[in-house]
Amino acid sequence: MRTVKFMLFSGILLIAVSCTKQVDYSQAITDGHYISEAQDRITEVIIHDIFSPPVATRIYTYASLAAYEVAASVDPEYASLLGQLNGSEKVIFTPSEKVYPPLASLAAYYYVGTGLIFSEDMMNEHRDATFAALREKGIPEEVFEASIAFGKEVGDVIKAYSSKDNYHQSRSFPKFTVTGEEGTWQPTPPAYMEAIEPHWSKIRTFVLDSASQFKPLPPPPFSTEKGSEFYNVALEVYNADINATQAQKDIALFWDCNPYKMNVKGHVMFAEKKITPGGHWMSIAAIASKAAGRDWKGTAEVFAMTGISLNEAFISCWDEKYRSNLIRPETYINQHIDEQWVPLLQTPPFPEHTSGHSVASAASAYTLAQLFGDEFHIVDSSEVAYGLPVREYESFSQAAEEAALSRFYGGIHYRPAIEYGITEGRDLAKFIWTKVDTKSKSVASN
Repeated sequence: MRTVKFMLFSGILLIAVSCTKQVDYSQAITDGHYISEAQDRITEVIIHDIFSPPVATRIYTYASLAAYEVAASVDPEYASLLGQLNGSEKVIFTPSEKVYPPLASLAAYYYVGTGLIFSEDMMNEHRDATFAALREKGIPEEVFEASIAFGKEVGDVIKAYSSKDNYHQSRSFPKFTVTGEEGTWQPTPPAYMEAIEPHWSKIRTFVLDSASQFKPLPPPPFSTEKGSEFYNVALEVYNADINATQAQKDIALFWDCNPYKMNVKGHVMFAEKKITPGGHWMSIAAIASKAAGRDWKGTAEVFAMTGISLNEAFISCWDEKYRSNLIRPETYINQHIDEQWVPLLQTPPFPEHTSGHSVASAASAYTLAQLFGDEFHIVDSSEVAYGLPVREYESFSQAAEEAALSRFYGGIHYRPAIEYGITEGRDLAKFIWTKVDTKSKSVASN
């Protein structure tokens, strides 16, 4: 009987010990895989909810900033961006010992990103599936709870910061008025949509002193006279489009990134949902981070800085678009060169000068070059999910130059908008890197 009791006691003790045995979960999250997947889902939601390119970039940036601030709070190598960015205050975050930092960073990304979109269920479903997979890696529930709570703590600060950028106020600003004045922007077929985000220049910048700090050169003086500079830049677009090679058409389609593309079949019109220019470059940021072997902190840094650069690019570009309010090639060519002409790409619904993709691409490429070096082989699979093949580049600047030129091949931008846009984007990105530093002073001085 004693033997039976002893064996029973030993068995219970063994079960208790095994139940309390600690699982090593330190390697559950090491690289940027999980935050990249969360970003992919954000992109899917942005496409589903049809956010404009400037608004989409705002979503990416604040979500990435939240993830980065968790990294900066636990690693002295990284400097917090709070206190460096316009309108932000320095905050000291102190996680408890139970917090698993990479999980907290991921939780912060989900928390802030979900708060900025419409289809919250899509994000929550993805988050819950990801967290379930991480629980299976042995992360204890108490660690989960502490990490999520810390991610929310950081996220609440970022949410409060985002609430003061004038975005919500701008939702009630008056719509853009089409004057019909010669040379000014007019809605374009097939949907003839109203101009989007005419007040985006009033959104608070992260780094720039003002939306107009990097005001680009103006477009050529408007003229309908044959042989004038403006007529010639329009004729150049027309000739380039009708004589485009298949390689040039492939470039145009790869970088289309138009979330407003409408298809017409008979009397039926339906939208074709696509990634935004900012979404394409955030995808390149993820591809580069993976290729370079960046850990979760390094990936969060790449996402945050790329997002900030994109954000400033769209504010600067949109400031010029609604200042110059320039007529699109499609409208001008139909009125003065060939009334039957249709560009390869569908014209997006906002004024022409400068090219948003040119500004955003140049800014992103400069920032990614600071993080990885410009000479970096890129296997860009960003558009595979949308039925387009992979394209490869030997540098970020090469990708940016092709993205900018794609607007010319596609027939939606005059060459000055592209060339001046590249300069605008590169100059503002250079300025960002003189004002903001992600490395702590102690690390930078070594």
